[in-house]
Amino acid sequence: MFRFFENLVDPYSEYPQTDTPPTKLFSFMWEYSQPFKKVFFWAAITSTIVAFVELILIYYMGYVIDILPDNPAQVWIQHGKFLIILAVFIVFLRPTINIINVALMNNTILPNYGTLYRWRAHRHVLRQSVGWFENDFAGRIANRIMQTPPAAGEAVFQIFDAITFSLAYLLGAWILLIQADWRLSVPLLIWFFLYFLLTRWTVQRVGPASKAASDARSTVTGRVVDAYTNIHSVKMFAQGNEELIYAKEAIEATRTTFQTEMRISTIMEIGLVILNGLLIVGVVGWALLLWSLGEVSIGVVVAASALTLRLNSMTGWIMWALSSFFRQLGVVSEGMETISHPIEMVDAPNADPLQIINGKIEIQGVSHHYGRKSGGLTDISLTIQPGEKVGLVGRSGAGKSTLLKLLLRFYDIETGQILIDGQSLSNVTQDSLRKQIGMVQQEGSLLHRSIRENIIYGRENSGDEEMIKAAKQAEAHNFILNLTDMEGRSGYDAHVGERGVKLSGGERQRITLARAILKNAPILMMDEATSALDSEVEAEIQKTLYGMMEGKTVIAIAHRLSTIAQMDKIFVMDNGSIIESGSHQDLLAKKGLYEGFWKRQSGGFINIQEK
Repeated sequence: MFRFFENLVDPYSEYPQTDTPPTKLFSFMWEYSQPFKKVFFWAAITSTIVAFVELILIYYMGYVIDILPDNPAQVWIQHGKFLIILAVFIVFLRPTINIINVALMNNTILPNYGTLYRWRAHRHVLRQSVGWFENDFAGRIANRIMQTPPAAGEAVFQIFDAITFSLAYLLGAWILLIQADWRLSVPLLIWFFLYFLLTRWTVQRVGPASKAASDARSTVTGRVVDAYTNIHSVKMFAQGNEELIYAKEAIEATRTTFQTEMRISTIMEIGLVILNGLLIVGVVGWALLLWSLGEVSIGVVVAASALTLRLNSMTGWIMWALSSFFRQLGVVSEGMETISHPIEMVDAPNADPLQIINGKIEIQGVSHHYGRKSGGLTDISLTIQPGEKVGLVGRSGAGKSTLLKLLLRFYDIETGQILIDGQSLSNVTQDSLRKQIGMVQQEGSLLHRSIRENIIYGRENSGDEEMIKAAKQAEAHNFILNLTDMEGRSGYDAHVGERGVKLSGGERQRITLARAILKNAPILMMDEATSALDSEVEAEIQKTLYGMMEGKTVIAIAHRLSTIAQMDKIFVMDNGSIIESGSHQDLLAKKGLYEGFWKRQSGGFINIQEK
């Protein structure tokens, strides 16, 4: 039975992806809810039936009270069949309806609805550009991805578990009281009007208060995760107290916003106690008065009393359910700031996969300033012939890394264009572009997975033999065999920790080199590829690097000029422009900026502070 209900909806089913999700809350939730439409329909139907069944039982308990004063034998003769039918209904049919309702709620909606949200939200966020991620806390993004799905699931659960049920119950109670005596329905209507006013007051305030509290919690998560991610810097600069103060500001904001939520809840509870007292006195007292006048039976008084007491116990639950509903909507609304953010960097309509024929790169009049008026690149034009190896040299901030990011299309070019074998990067798919480029970065960041998974990340269908060969070429195989993690996994199965923190900088760099070797892309880009290596290891790696470059178009950034001195051509950048170009010997002969860098080297490094 469980498996039947659990498999009614597949949260991973294919759906039409959009670059611009709805920005309105209910439109957003409705789009995500499409696979659940039939389930929602039956959940609403069964919830309504459950409410009416409960009312019917109260009504017939009053009926039973009215027939009891008769002779017991006559009661059984006249009403026996009905009592048996009622018993069968209570024992068999009522539980069946409740089981279906509960299974739809607990086994179909709750597990699958949140899963669908989390899967689709993560899938959408992964499509965002590098720049988008750089503008926010990773912790806050992750927190929104994690807290929005359960909030959405809880909101939907409250619709069918509480709101649909309570509306059906209140309507049915009003009808039953009218049937018994229309005058009994008057106190209920007055109470309902006052209850509606209290509910409206509550929900108008709890939604915004919940959104503020949710945003405050996300900020706490972002700040805490930021400290944990950069724990080496925190410890190195003895900034523990400052980090506590930084986190305390956000934690205190969370406490304040939560206090606001709880004040609303307290006022709601006080209002409910007063209203429910009026309801009990109004309906039960009125029923007793009518009974004393001989206008209603004792069964009506019992049924009205049971109904009123049930409503008394339900109203707190209903109000709390409504508050929870709007509170969860506030959480979803806060999460939408991340989940429904449009994808700004998209493939062009009908974009084709990049086809590498020779590997010629043409950069034509490219300018990019990250949306600012200065910084970045200004009117860069250069051509890299197929198989040519070029180096980029310049002070920090000259624009070298920006140029590589534009070649990878991590950002869209503001003006100009970049062509690879005559194909504009704007007209090819991003994935196909990046699959054709091997990249070795300065920081050598790794995934918190095994060594094997990190290397094979370069080419997923690789076998162990290819992986080990790449590791050996990167001078990484020997140290990998000696690795053991805290879980006892060793060698290529050892896990490296978040961003590879369990390894030294040189070890991380060699693993990233192995990954790039395994990828074997026709275009290779290196951003300080050997910066974390000592001189002895670098000398060995240099041979590997030159082997990697064979037959490829190569662009390399280096402050250590010895690593690029043998390149076919070197471009010298300054303030976002190319000011010199030529071979190593040509640039030395020009006695320009490059020649100054070479003279000021110490151990092969540019004096990047020199102006």
